[in-house]
Amino acid sequence: MPKFRDIGFVFKKEENGEYDFLFKIFSKDFGKVEVLGKGIRKINSKLKYQINLFSLVEFEFVQGRFFKRLTGVIAIERFKNLKQNIRALSLSYYIGEILDKLIIREEKDIMIFNLILNEFKILNDVNLPFRVHYLSYYYFFWNLASLLGYSPNLYSCCVCDKMVRSQKIYFNVKEGGLMCFHCFQNTMSGFLVSQNLIKILRIINSKDFHILQRLKIGKKEIGELKYISNLYLSFLLNYETELI
Repeated sequence: MPKFRDIGFVFKKEENGEYDFLFKIFSKDFGKVEVLGKGIRKINSKLKYQINLFSLVEFEFVQGRFFKRLTGVIAIERFKNLKQNIRALSLSYYIGEILDKLIIREEKDIMIFNLILNEFKILNDVNLPFRVHYLSYYYFFWNLASLLGYSPNLYSCCVCDKMVRSQKIYFNVKEGGLMCFHCFQNTMSGFLVSQNLIKILRIINSKDFHILQRLKIGKKEIGELKYISNLYLSFLLNYETELI
């Protein structure tokens, strides 16, 4: 039976029977994979101390009849700091859920792999305030959506394709982006968004986190960002859900 080896980030684990864990890993060469840790919950398991949730590992597996089975693992980076920070840890669990729900197929994507690692480096940084961690969470969500092909239109109207220039600009989740006042009047579908929120989304879309974290973003803009992110995630999943 051939063995496969890769480097990956463990973003979720689930109990499977009395002694097993099913690990969900995003890896360099395979993308999202589910690997069964057979007997890994037993006291004498040699693998249990090398594979932890929210850690980067080098792992080895074989393809079983129903699951890929973990045969070897070495911890590369454990991201210990975030596990001592309850708010960063909470964000980590939400990220794990987003990855699990939005990524369906096993498909290599080095850009998603790097996005995940960069996000957890930020969450692991004890010198950054929670405000930066919180913004990085939304930065992660919107950039993941973009890499999966769901990037919103943030410069022209998603209906008439004209540049949005008026003071009143709307966002239409189903159409996938900004909507001009004229098209909103015709469809009455969408909701008003502020110029500040549009600026934040454009900076996120430009993949410049350094600029994003330096912005003076108030509670109103954070509330808007949370609201629009929740609506967009619910649309992508086709059912109502919520980001933190």
